[in-house]
Amino acid sequence: MSNASLDLDKSYVFIPTAPGGQHPSLQSDYKPGSTGSSAHNWSANDLGGSLGIFIFSNRPSNHDPAIFPSAHRTVTFVGRPFPLAKAPEHFARLRRWGLTFIRFMVTWEAIEHAGPGIYDTDYLSYIRSLLAMLPEYGMTAFVSMHQDVWSRYSGGSGAPAWTLELAGFDLNALEETGAAYLGGIREPGVVLERGLWPTGYQKLACSTMNTVFWAGRTFAPKLLVQRKGEKVNIQDFLQDSLLDSYDWLVKGLAGLDSVVGFEMMNEPHRGYISLYSMHKYNYDTDLHLGDTRYPKCAVLASALQGFTLGAGYPTRVPHWVMSFPVTKLSNHKLRNPNGRKVWRKDGPTGGECLWRMHGVWQWDEKKKEPVVVKENYFDRMPNEDRKVDWHTDFYYPFVNKWADRVQKSAGLEKIIFVEGIPNEMCPSSWTVEHQPKNMVYAPHWYDLKTLFKKEFNRLSINISAMHAGNPIWRCLYWGQRGVRENYLWQLRNIATKAYTALGERPVIIGETGLCMDLHDGEAFKSGNFEWHERMMDALISGLERTLIGFTLWNYCPSNNDSHGDFWNGENFSWFSEQALNPLSPPSLDQSNASLDEGSRLLSVICRPYAAKVAGIPLRCEFEVNTGCWEFEWANRSRLDGKGSSLMSQADPGPDTSKPPTALSIPLTARETEIFVPTLITKGRKMSVAYTCRSGESTSFGWSYDAARQTLFVVTQDVTPGAVHQIKLSFDPPLSQRFPLDESLWRDFAWLWTSLLAVFGSVIWLFFVRSV
Repeated sequence: MSNASLDLDKSYVFIPTAPGGQHPSLQSDYKPGSTGSSAHNWSANDLGGSLGIFIFSNRPSNHDPAIFPSAHRTVTFVGRPFPLAKAPEHFARLRRWGLTFIRFMVTWEAIEHAGPGIYDTDYLSYIRSLLAMLPEYGMTAFVSMHQDVWSRYSGGSGAPAWTLELAGFDLNALEETGAAYLGGIREPGVVLERGLWPTGYQKLACSTMNTVFWAGRTFAPKLLVQRKGEKVNIQDFLQDSLLDSYDWLVKGLAGLDSVVGFEMMNEPHRGYISLYSMHKYNYDTDLHLGDTRYPKCAVLASALQGFTLGAGYPTRVPHWVMSFPVTKLSNHKLRNPNGRKVWRKDGPTGGECLWRMHGVWQWDEKKKEPVVVKENYFDRMPNEDRKVDWHTDFYYPFVNKWADRVQKSAGLEKIIFVEGIPNEMCPSSWTVEHQPKNMVYAPHWYDLKTLFKKEFNRLSINISAMHAGNPIWRCLYWGQRGVRENYLWQLRNIATKAYTALGERPVIIGETGLCMDLHDGEAFKSGNFEWHERMMDALISGLERTLIGFTLWNYCPSNNDSHGDFWNGENFSWFSEQALNPLSPPSLDQSNASLDEGSRLLSVICRPYAAKVAGIPLRCEFEVNTGCWEFEWANRSRLDGKGSSLMSQADPGPDTSKPPTALSIPLTARETEIFVPTLITKGRKMSVAYTCRSGESTSFGWSYDAARQTLFVVTQDVTPGAVHQIKLSFDPPLSQRFPLDESLWRDFAWLWTSLLAVFGSVIWLFFVRSV
């Protein structure tokens, strides 16, 4: 559902009806679909719901590998993710696929690359023009301030280069000293080693920048920088700069109905705060791979080794290589043999390591080795006898400060999207006093085994359950039904933990997806994307059955088979312009099948979903191998004077399989709108079956408009708590994409037969010898 009354104190978001407050479907002579709306239209005059996508491009339009990281103040992101002239075609394509809820990426660097307080007005004009087009295609967006590993200049994306210079870093010494890995940014389409770029989170540059951004006053009180003639702590400078740039962005997008909200920061990271150890990693959470093919990149050092490398001391560090289920120590290598320093002499530390300046460590001249002076420096609050808590001490206060400023500029009705640290459950400390108004919790989820190994097969593993201490045999799943259950368990667990911590706040999966270059890119050569389809089907099925919205990573039009998304060797886009016919621009009507050119996995991504529901969603399931789609929803339960349900069922608690039905806001429509793509219906007869449980009437009406790709269903029963069920089927059914009935016993029957024969032979020989 979309936002309307913006009562986001509950998990449901309500859609406004006609100005009079009553939807025409309440009238006895109403014909389904006669309002002219469509399910996947989010425009101001026709609010609906949809699946979501992330429009992505981390690369400046004028990126030059030969001079990177120089000339960082003259970069431009105008034209990213695509030129304005191409926008209508991309938006029409996404509308046809029902993907009309956009997580639109911007970066701090794109806004303020030229220097503190110097904003790129050309870029603002470009994105405003782009976002202003969305209502024409029934689309809406929330704007996400994206970052990974702090900045492109520390190996990811996000902050401008001057933020690292402000802290005293020499950009040209980052790689040689092991403070950052820049290979996947300098050569953005080249895969140097799988899974290497996220190790930047543990390297000196990113860890330091995140630490001083969140807690500079606490852990780096001596790091003072100039601002308008006075010295301030770097935390104040960085946070105020980001808030000011966000103010400028929000005000620049004022008046756009297509922008429903803002996301403060993609995948925030705590840096050194609550550091596990100065000497080693937390092997359950920290990525610690090394690279053998990129000589300038240091293998991942511990925090202490990172300090010494950055301070100019040659250091032997461990080299870890990819293996499963844990990485494997290969050897030790000497890094920074020339003793180069990453700290500039003209910087605020005077060329000294920031953390040495704060007495965290020292160099023993006699033993020629570093010595930790304050072992628990990042784990304890100074002058307080307690452990530091990144969330309550630093993150929540900044989130609320940011949200207040956004809503002051954009209006209280704007939605605030926030998330926690990747791959961690919603913290129990995120109680109501820490939650901004109109908050939506938007965590990310990926299958970590597939993400880093770039392999997917019949055997899937529940990594979350493994880390929780479950025995390995309870974490293994076989076949397509198995992986569906695996993903459902993990996604439902995320949502349940979130509802438990936050209460009835809306939850969406803000980012999820899969890489297109599975199995060394075999599908690019063969054209067979069966394993990708299997995984995407299991992922979306899990999300549907969990009853939470999501945005898919990603839609990157410049993607191609050889260079992927042109960022750190990643290849996640399920659309690529390389397959388009440049001589025949397609019609923009959503019935035009030529818009599907360039898509990957469309047969599993483009599927039915209930967009506007006259009730509370209870269950949703789609079988991609037949086209059968089932959906259940309920009328709201009666409430007593205290707002409690009068239904006999007990309060189900925070369980997404049993959504609450006791709502205080009345539902003022009987028509439910369902997106059913013509990709499925064309050439097929659609059957609609309806049942009603716990109600008094099974009467209903329906109509399907192929031009609007919308099925309209009007029910008659208004009994409190009545449950409606719709089942769609098609003749002929969809062709089978992959087998479902896989089992270890059947798939390995030859092995079990062989083992049984061997066992039988051994028993027979035993008895023969006994005789």
